[in-house]
Amino acid sequence: MNPGPVVVLAGGVGAARFLRGLVRVVPPEDIVVIGNTGDDMWWHGLYIAPDLDTVSYWLAGQADESRGWGIRGDTFTAQAAFARLTDQSWFQLGDRDLATHWYRTGRLAAGVPLHQVTAELAARLGVRSRILPMSDARIETRLQTDAGDLHFQEYLVRERWRPTVQRIYWTGLETANPAPGVAEALAAARLVLIAPSNPSISIGPILRVPGMRELVGAARSRTVAISPLIGGRAVKGPTVELMRAEGARPDALGVAELYRDLAAGFVLDTADAALAPAIAALGYRVAVRPTMLDDMDSARQVATTALQLLWQPAAA
Repeated sequence: MNPGPVVVLAGGVGAARFLRGLVRVVPPEDIVVIGNTGDDMWWHGLYIAPDLDTVSYWLAGQADESRGWGIRGDTFTAQAAFARLTDQSWFQLGDRDLATHWYRTGRLAAGVPLHQVTAELAARLGVRSRILPMSDARIETRLQTDAGDLHFQEYLVRERWRPTVQRIYWTGLETANPAPGVAEALAAARLVLIAPSNPSISIGPILRVPGMRELVGAARSRTVAISPLIGGRAVKGPTVELMRAEGARPDALGVAELYRDLAAGFVLDTADAALAPAIAALGYRVAVRPTMLDDMDSARQVATTALQLLWQPAAA
């Protein structure tokens, strides 16, 4: 078997929940995570990287799993004080979480690239897997909505994804490249996994980095995607709404259509079993099983299914 790493394209809480199962079946040091940075933003002088931090906190065993974001047991004294000073306090940051952002901002100001800062933070948290940003370039996911032009975090957090989205677009892509280490990890990977993340605004930005789609496509025979939708619904967040905004069919088959030139295997939930033949007709090997990632054991079983999918004999 190829001794290379297991590479995971990841963004958001769904990916973090999946990764906590994957590290139970693959040695953590054999895993490379390529994280979405389209959600990143400057917030009152601090550089915030929500998806990179969410993955790091979950892999470190420090995540607030009930909320899905932030650090378990964190306090919000600074947040409360800040709210008394400004009406721009809709983005919540815990006190311990603030330390992460201060560290990152200081290192970036000193000229250290994002991929190196991300590695430093992961090491200090005790994360044994390698976490790479999709790019060191500043890329923003933005949405044109009936409430105006919004950064993704404004849409998701401040507006609670209520506005109707007409268009999703990205700034900064024209000068972006995959972060150092990304191309090498994908070329060497024994398996590439597309996590059960929102395909529009979590996986989509990663694949839009110039050159990234070709790198993943070159590993198609070794790539498995996991659907983030169950019965045509998202476990959490605006996956369905944003897939519709991009003109994609908002169900497991629609997700499979988006990844058909990138992945050879596809895992979908038992609630979507009726879609399995149509997904197989796209050229996938298909596995059908419960994909709700409620606990460690369910996440481990989904990860095991994804790992085994391309190693089993093809159906006659």
